[in-house]
Amino acid sequence: MRFSDIIGHHEIKDALRRMADTGRIPHAIMLSGPAGIGKTRLARAFAQYVHCSNRHDGDSCGRCPSCIQHQALNNPDMHYIYPVLRQSNPKRSVSTDYIEEWRKMLTEDSYMDSSLWLTLLDAGNSQPAIYVDEADDLNATAALSAFREDYKIFLIWLPERMRPETANKLLKLIEEPFGDTLFILVSNDSGSVLPTIFSRTQRFNLRPLTVTELTEALIAESIDRNTAETAAQLAEGSLINARTVAKADNDMVEFSDLFKSIMRAAYARKLVMLRQLTDKASAMGRERLRSFLTYCARMTRENFICNLHQNSLNLMTPGEREFSIRFAPFIHEGNAPQLLTQFSLAARDIERNANAKIVMFDLGLHLCALIRATKRPPA
Repeated sequence: MRFSDIIGHHEIKDALRRMADTGRIPHAIMLSGPAGIGKTRLARAFAQYVHCSNRHDGDSCGRCPSCIQHQALNNPDMHYIYPVLRQSNPKRSVSTDYIEEWRKMLTEDSYMDSSLWLTLLDAGNSQPAIYVDEADDLNATAALSAFREDYKIFLIWLPERMRPETANKLLKLIEEPFGDTLFILVSNDSGSVLPTIFSRTQRFNLRPLTVTELTEALIAESIDRNTAETAAQLAEGSLINARTVAKADNDMVEFSDLFKSIMRAAYARKLVMLRQLTDKASAMGRERLRSFLTYCARMTRENFICNLHQNSLNLMTPGEREFSIRFAPFIHEGNAPQLLTQFSLAARDIERNANAKIVMFDLGLHLCALIRATKRPPA
Protein backbone atom coordinates (compact mmCIF):
# COMPACT_ATOMS: atom_id res chain seq x y z
CA MET A 1 0.00 0.00 0.00
CA ARG A 2 1.42 3.38 -1.05
CA PHE A 3 0.35 6.93 -0.27
CA SER A 4 -0.65 7.31 -3.92
CA ASP A 5 -3.23 4.54 -3.36
CA ILE A 6 -4.99 6.57 -0.66
CA ILE A 7 -8.01 8.73 -1.53
CA GLY A 8 -7.89 12.20 0.08
CA HIS A 9 -6.37 12.93 3.52
CA HIS A 10 -3.59 15.00 1.94
CA GLU A 11 -2.70 16.98 5.08
CA ILE A 12 -2.39 13.81 7.17
CA LYS A 13 -0.24 12.15 4.51
CA ASP A 14 2.08 15.17 4.49
CA ALA A 15 2.38 15.08 8.29
CA LEU A 16 3.21 11.38 8.29
CA ARG A 17 5.79 11.83 5.53
CA ARG A 18 7.52 14.59 7.51
CA MET A 19 7.70 12.34 10.57
CA ALA A 20 9.40 9.56 8.66
CA ASP A 21 11.68 11.82 6.62
CA THR A 22 12.97 13.67 9.69
CA GLY A 23 13.21 10.54 11.83
CA ARG A 24 10.91 12.11 14.44
CA ILE A 25 8.34 9.35 14.64
CA PRO A 26 6.32 9.18 17.88
CA HIS A 27 6.30 5.80 19.56
CA ALA A 28 2.50 5.59 19.21
CA ILE A 29 0.07 7.34 16.87
CA MET A 30 -3.67 7.00 16.46
CA LEU A 31 -5.59 7.48 13.22
CA SER A 32 -9.25 8.01 14.08
CA GLY A 33 -12.42 8.83 12.18
CA PRO A 34 -15.58 7.25 10.76
CA ALA A 35 -15.49 3.76 9.29
CA GLY A 36 -14.87 3.41 5.58
CA ILE A 37 -12.69 6.46 4.95
CA GLY A 38 -9.37 4.63 4.46
CA LYS A 39 -7.70 4.87 7.89
CA THR A 40 -6.26 1.35 7.78
CA ARG A 41 -5.07 1.87 4.20
CA LEU A 42 -3.31 5.04 5.32
CA ALA A 43 -1.74 3.22 8.30
CA ARG A 44 -0.44 0.50 5.98
CA ALA A 45 0.91 3.08 3.53
CA PHE A 46 2.73 4.85 6.36
CA ALA A 47 4.20 1.58 7.63
CA GLN A 48 5.42 0.71 4.14
CA TYR A 49 6.91 4.20 3.78
CA VAL A 50 8.78 3.85 7.09
CA HIS A 51 10.23 0.51 6.01
CA CYS A 52 10.95 1.44 2.38
CA SER A 53 14.66 1.55 1.49
CA ASN A 54 14.19 3.67 -1.64
CA ARG A 55 11.65 6.43 -0.95
CA HIS A 56 11.17 9.00 -3.66
CA ASP A 57 8.69 11.73 -4.59
CA GLY A 58 7.08 11.48 -1.16
CA ASP A 59 6.13 7.82 -1.46
CA SER A 60 7.48 4.32 -0.99
CA CYS A 61 9.04 2.81 -4.07
CA GLY A 62 6.86 -0.30 -4.25
CA ARG A 63 9.80 -2.35 -5.58
CA CYS A 64 12.34 -2.84 -2.78
CA PRO A 65 12.24 -6.09 -0.74
CA SER A 66 10.45 -4.36 2.15
CA CYS A 67 7.74 -2.92 -0.09
CA ILE A 68 7.20 -6.23 -1.83
CA GLN A 69 6.79 -7.97 1.52
CA HIS A 70 4.33 -5.32 2.70
CA GLN A 71 2.26 -5.72 -0.44
CA ALA A 72 2.25 -9.50 0.05
CA LEU A 73 1.21 -9.02 3.71
CA ASN A 74 4.21 -10.96 5.00
CA ASN A 75 6.79 -8.40 6.13
CA PRO A 76 8.31 -9.98 9.27
CA ASP A 77 8.54 -6.60 11.04
CA MET A 78 4.91 -5.68 10.39
CA HIS A 79 2.52 -7.06 13.00
CA TYR A 80 -1.28 -6.77 13.04
CA ILE A 81 -3.47 -6.79 16.14
CA TYR A 82 -7.26 -6.99 15.72
CA PRO A 83 -10.43 -8.19 17.50
CA VAL A 84 -10.98 -11.96 17.42
CA LEU A 85 -13.33 -14.57 18.89
CA ARG A 86 -12.44 -17.22 21.40
CA GLN A 87 -15.84 -18.43 22.66
CA SER A 88 -16.01 -21.36 20.25
CA ASN A 89 -12.32 -22.24 20.50
CA PRO A 90 -10.36 -20.97 23.53
CA LYS A 91 -7.13 -22.08 21.85
CA ARG A 92 -7.62 -19.36 19.21
CA SER A 93 -7.42 -16.16 21.23
CA VAL A 94 -4.78 -13.99 19.55
CA SER A 95 -4.51 -12.31 16.18
CA THR A 96 -1.91 -14.67 14.74
CA ASP A 97 -4.40 -17.53 15.18
CA TYR A 98 -6.61 -15.79 12.60
CA ILE A 99 -3.93 -14.60 10.18
CA GLU A 100 -5.46 -16.30 7.13
CA GLU A 101 -8.85 -14.68 7.76
CA TRP A 102 -7.09 -11.35 8.28
CA ARG A 103 -5.18 -11.57 5.01
CA LYS A 104 -8.42 -12.40 3.25
CA MET A 105 -10.02 -9.36 4.87
CA LEU A 106 -7.26 -7.01 3.70
CA THR A 107 -7.36 -8.54 0.23
CA GLU A 108 -11.13 -8.44 -0.23
CA ASP A 109 -11.87 -5.08 1.38
CA SER A 110 -8.99 -2.87 2.46
CA TYR A 111 -11.53 -0.24 3.62
CA MET A 112 -12.26 -2.62 6.49
CA ASP A 113 -16.00 -3.20 6.54
CA SER A 114 -16.46 -4.66 10.02
CA SER A 115 -19.44 -6.72 8.82
CA LEU A 116 -17.10 -8.60 6.47
CA TRP A 117 -14.76 -9.33 9.39
CA LEU A 118 -17.69 -10.74 11.38
CA THR A 119 -18.59 -12.93 8.41
CA LEU A 120 -15.03 -14.22 8.06
CA LEU A 121 -14.99 -15.03 11.77
CA ASP A 122 -18.44 -16.64 11.56
CA ALA A 123 -19.26 -14.48 14.57
CA GLY A 124 -23.05 -14.67 14.57
CA ASN A 125 -24.20 -12.57 17.53
CA SER A 126 -20.81 -12.69 19.25
CA GLN A 127 -18.67 -9.57 19.62
CA PRO A 128 -14.96 -9.89 18.74
CA ALA A 129 -12.51 -8.38 21.20
CA ILE A 130 -8.79 -7.93 21.81
CA TYR A 131 -8.19 -10.30 24.73
CA VAL A 132 -5.53 -10.25 27.42
CA ASP A 133 -3.69 -13.15 25.72
CA GLU A 134 -2.94 -10.67 22.93
CA ALA A 135 -1.06 -8.43 25.36
CA ASP A 136 1.16 -11.31 26.45
CA ASP A 137 1.83 -12.24 22.83
CA LEU A 138 2.56 -8.64 21.85
CA ASN A 139 4.91 -8.06 24.79
CA ALA A 140 6.89 -11.17 23.85
CA THR A 141 7.17 -10.07 20.22
CA ALA A 142 8.12 -6.50 21.11
CA ALA A 143 11.00 -7.77 23.29
CA LEU A 144 12.66 -9.30 20.22
CA SER A 145 14.88 -7.30 17.90
CA ALA A 146 13.53 -6.19 14.55
CA PHE A 147 14.15 -8.82 11.89
CA ARG A 148 15.59 -6.56 9.17
CA GLU A 149 14.01 -3.09 9.45
CA ASP A 150 14.76 -0.16 11.73
CA TYR A 151 11.29 -0.45 13.29
CA LYS A 152 8.98 -3.22 14.41
CA ILE A 153 5.52 -1.86 13.62
CA PHE A 154 2.35 -2.96 15.40
CA LEU A 155 -0.88 -1.90 13.68
CA ILE A 156 -3.77 -2.22 16.14
CA TRP A 157 -7.15 -2.19 14.39
CA LEU A 158 -10.12 -1.09 16.54
CA PRO A 159 -8.37 -0.48 19.88
CA GLU A 160 -11.82 0.42 21.26
CA ARG A 161 -12.45 -3.36 21.29
CA MET A 162 -9.54 -3.87 23.70
CA ARG A 163 -10.50 -5.43 27.03
CA PRO A 164 -9.50 -3.35 30.10
CA GLU A 165 -7.13 -6.07 31.29
CA THR A 166 -5.50 -6.07 27.86
CA ALA A 167 -5.00 -2.31 27.93
CA ASN A 168 -3.53 -2.46 31.41
CA LYS A 169 -0.94 -5.02 30.33
CA LEU A 170 -0.03 -2.99 27.23
CA LEU A 171 0.10 0.34 29.01
CA LYS A 172 3.73 0.19 30.08
CA LEU A 173 4.89 -1.03 26.66
CA ILE A 174 3.04 1.77 24.84
CA GLU A 175 4.24 4.35 27.38
CA GLU A 176 7.87 3.17 27.42
CA PRO A 177 8.38 1.13 24.26
CA PHE A 178 11.58 -0.39 22.98
CA GLY A 179 13.50 2.06 20.79
CA ASP A 180 12.73 0.15 17.59
CA THR A 181 8.98 -0.21 18.22
CA LEU A 182 6.17 1.81 16.62
CA PHE A 183 2.46 1.47 17.38
CA ILE A 184 -0.19 2.62 14.91
CA LEU A 185 -3.72 2.49 16.32
CA VAL A 186 -6.67 2.71 13.90
CA SER A 187 -9.96 3.59 15.57
CA ASN A 188 -13.53 4.07 14.36
CA ASP A 189 -14.52 5.45 17.77
CA SER A 190 -11.61 7.04 19.61
CA GLY A 191 -13.93 8.21 22.37
CA SER A 192 -14.36 4.58 23.41
CA VAL A 193 -10.63 3.85 23.58
CA LEU A 194 -9.55 3.53 27.21
CA PRO A 195 -8.13 6.90 28.38
CA THR A 196 -4.91 5.31 29.61
CA ILE A 197 -4.15 4.20 26.03
CA PHE A 198 -5.67 7.22 24.27
CA SER A 199 -3.60 9.74 26.22
CA ARG A 200 -0.32 8.07 25.26
CA THR A 201 -0.76 8.44 21.50
CA GLN A 202 -0.33 11.28 19.07
CA ARG A 203 -3.73 11.64 17.43
CA PHE A 204 -4.66 12.32 13.83
CA ASN A 205 -8.38 12.84 13.23
CA LEU A 206 -9.31 11.98 9.66
CA ARG A 207 -12.25 13.73 8.05
CA PRO A 208 -14.93 11.96 6.00
CA LEU A 209 -14.20 11.78 2.29
CA THR A 210 -15.72 14.49 0.13
CA VAL A 211 -18.56 13.86 -2.32
CA THR A 212 -16.15 14.47 -5.20
CA GLU A 213 -13.58 11.99 -3.84
CA LEU A 214 -16.26 9.34 -3.32
CA THR A 215 -17.78 9.93 -6.75
CA GLU A 216 -14.45 9.50 -8.52
CA ALA A 217 -13.66 6.38 -6.46
CA LEU A 218 -16.98 4.78 -7.45
CA ILE A 219 -16.52 5.69 -11.10
CA ALA A 220 -13.09 4.00 -10.95
CA GLU A 221 -14.99 0.87 -9.83
CA SER A 222 -17.07 0.98 -13.06
CA ILE A 223 -20.17 2.57 -11.50
CA ASP A 224 -21.90 5.08 -13.78
CA ARG A 225 -21.55 8.75 -12.88
CA ASN A 226 -25.20 9.46 -12.02
CA THR A 227 -25.37 6.52 -9.63
CA ALA A 228 -21.96 7.38 -8.21
CA GLU A 229 -22.94 11.00 -7.51
CA THR A 230 -26.18 9.98 -5.77
CA ALA A 231 -24.43 7.33 -3.69
CA ALA A 232 -21.63 9.74 -2.73
CA GLN A 233 -24.15 12.27 -1.44
CA LEU A 234 -25.85 9.63 0.72
CA ALA A 235 -22.65 8.05 2.04
CA GLU A 236 -21.75 10.48 4.85
CA GLY A 237 -18.13 10.45 3.71
CA SER A 238 -17.67 6.65 3.82
CA LEU A 239 -16.66 4.63 0.77
CA ILE A 240 -18.22 1.54 2.39
CA ASN A 241 -21.56 3.35 2.61
CA ALA A 242 -21.20 4.70 -0.93
CA ARG A 243 -20.60 1.23 -2.35
CA THR A 244 -23.60 -0.11 -0.45
CA VAL A 245 -25.92 2.55 -1.83
CA ALA A 246 -24.49 2.37 -5.35
CA LYS A 247 -24.89 -1.36 -5.60
CA ALA A 248 -28.39 -1.32 -4.05
CA ASP A 249 -27.19 -3.72 -1.41
CA ASN A 250 -29.85 -6.08 -0.06
CA ASP A 251 -29.28 -4.68 3.43
CA MET A 252 -30.23 -1.18 2.28
CA VAL A 253 -33.40 -2.41 0.60
CA GLU A 254 -34.31 -4.50 3.65
CA PHE A 255 -33.57 -1.64 6.06
CA SER A 256 -35.71 0.77 4.07
CA ASP A 257 -38.69 -1.58 3.90
CA LEU A 258 -38.45 -2.50 7.57
CA PHE A 259 -38.12 1.12 8.69
CA LYS A 260 -41.25 2.08 6.74
CA SER A 261 -43.22 -0.86 8.13
CA ILE A 262 -42.20 -0.21 11.75
CA MET A 263 -43.05 3.48 11.50
CA ARG A 264 -46.45 2.75 9.95
CA ALA A 265 -47.24 0.15 12.62
CA ALA A 266 -46.13 2.55 15.37
CA TYR A 267 -48.31 5.34 14.02
CA ALA A 268 -51.33 3.02 13.72
CA ARG A 269 -50.49 1.53 17.16
CA LYS A 270 -50.83 -1.99 15.82
CA LEU A 271 -48.92 -3.64 18.64
CA VAL A 272 -49.15 -7.22 17.37
CA MET A 273 -47.74 -6.17 14.01
CA LEU A 274 -45.14 -4.01 15.72
CA ARG A 275 -44.01 -6.97 17.83
CA GLN A 276 -43.65 -9.11 14.71
CA LEU A 277 -41.63 -6.43 12.95
CA THR A 278 -39.31 -5.77 15.90
CA ASP A 279 -38.79 -9.52 16.29
CA LYS A 280 -37.81 -9.62 12.63
CA ALA A 281 -35.30 -6.83 13.22
CA SER A 282 -33.85 -8.52 16.30
CA ALA A 283 -33.16 -11.67 14.25
CA MET A 284 -30.67 -9.79 12.05
CA GLY A 285 -27.73 -10.37 14.40
CA ARG A 286 -26.18 -7.67 16.53
CA GLU A 287 -23.92 -5.96 14.01
CA ARG A 288 -26.59 -5.77 11.29
CA LEU A 289 -29.13 -4.62 13.87
CA ARG A 290 -26.84 -1.79 14.94
CA SER A 291 -26.48 -0.84 11.27
CA PHE A 292 -30.27 -0.87 10.94
CA LEU A 293 -30.65 1.43 13.96
CA THR A 294 -28.08 3.79 12.45
CA TYR A 295 -30.16 3.78 9.26
CA CYS A 296 -33.31 4.56 11.27
CA ALA A 297 -31.59 7.53 12.91
CA ARG A 298 -30.45 8.82 9.52
CA MET A 299 -33.95 8.54 8.08
CA THR A 300 -35.38 10.35 11.10
CA ARG A 301 -32.98 13.24 10.48
CA GLU A 302 -33.79 13.26 6.77
CA ASN A 303 -37.53 13.32 7.45
CA PHE A 304 -37.09 16.21 9.85
CA ILE A 305 -35.08 18.11 7.22
CA CYS A 306 -37.76 17.27 4.65
CA ASN A 307 -40.15 19.54 6.53
CA LEU A 308 -37.97 22.49 5.53
CA HIS A 309 -39.03 21.93 1.89
CA GLN A 310 -35.47 22.36 0.68
CA ASN A 311 -34.84 19.29 -1.45
CA SER A 312 -31.19 20.20 -1.93
CA LEU A 313 -30.60 19.57 1.80
CA ASN A 314 -31.98 16.03 1.70
CA LEU A 315 -29.81 13.00 0.99
CA MET A 316 -32.29 10.26 0.12
CA THR A 317 -32.87 7.75 -2.62
CA PRO A 318 -36.00 8.21 -4.77
CA GLY A 319 -37.76 5.41 -2.85
CA GLU A 320 -36.92 6.96 0.51
CA ARG A 321 -38.06 10.39 -0.70
CA GLU A 322 -41.39 9.03 -1.91
CA PHE A 323 -42.14 7.64 1.57
CA SER A 324 -40.86 10.76 3.34
CA ILE A 325 -43.10 13.15 1.44
CA ARG A 326 -46.07 11.64 3.30
CA PHE A 327 -44.32 10.68 6.54
CA ALA A 328 -42.15 13.75 7.21
CA PRO A 329 -44.91 15.88 8.84
CA PHE A 330 -44.92 13.40 11.73
CA ILE A 331 -41.21 14.06 12.44
CA HIS A 332 -40.90 17.56 13.85
CA GLU A 333 -39.22 19.64 16.55
CA GLY A 334 -41.56 18.18 19.14
CA ASN A 335 -40.35 14.59 18.75
CA ALA A 336 -37.25 14.37 16.52
CA PRO A 337 -34.70 14.75 19.38
CA GLN A 338 -36.49 12.10 21.45
CA LEU A 339 -36.70 9.71 18.50
CA LEU A 340 -32.98 10.05 17.84
CA THR A 341 -32.29 9.46 21.52
CA GLN A 342 -34.34 6.25 21.50
CA PHE A 343 -32.51 4.89 18.44
CA SER A 344 -29.17 5.75 20.08
CA LEU A 345 -30.13 4.07 23.36
CA ALA A 346 -31.29 0.95 21.53
CA ALA A 347 -28.00 0.75 19.62
CA ARG A 348 -26.07 1.16 22.88
CA ASP A 349 -28.04 -1.64 24.53
CA ILE A 350 -27.48 -3.95 21.55
CA GLU A 351 -23.76 -3.17 21.72
CA ARG A 352 -23.82 -4.24 25.37
CA ASN A 353 -25.38 -7.59 24.46
CA ALA A 354 -28.84 -6.85 25.85
CA ASN A 355 -31.69 -9.11 24.72
CA ALA A 356 -32.42 -7.88 21.19
CA LYS A 357 -36.13 -8.77 21.21
CA ILE A 358 -36.76 -6.87 24.43
CA VAL A 359 -34.72 -3.86 23.29
CA MET A 360 -36.48 -3.63 19.93
CA PHE A 361 -40.02 -4.04 21.27
CA ASP A 362 -39.31 -1.45 23.95
CA LEU A 363 -38.11 0.85 21.15
CA GLY A 364 -41.33 0.14 19.25
CA LEU A 365 -43.45 1.17 22.23
CA HIS A 366 -41.54 4.45 22.54
CA LEU A 367 -42.08 5.05 18.82
CA CYS A 368 -45.84 4.58 19.30
CA ALA A 369 -45.88 7.39 21.85
CA LEU A 370 -43.49 9.72 20.04
CA ILE A 371 -44.85 9.48 16.48
CA ARG A 372 -48.15 11.03 17.57
CA ALA A 373 -46.54 13.64 19.79
CA THR A 374 -47.99 17.12 19.37
CA LYS A 375 -45.74 19.57 17.61
CA ARG A 376 -44.05 21.89 20.08
CA PRO A 377 -45.51 25.45 19.95
CA PRO A 378 -43.17 28.19 18.69
CA ALA A 379 -41.07 29.94 21.36
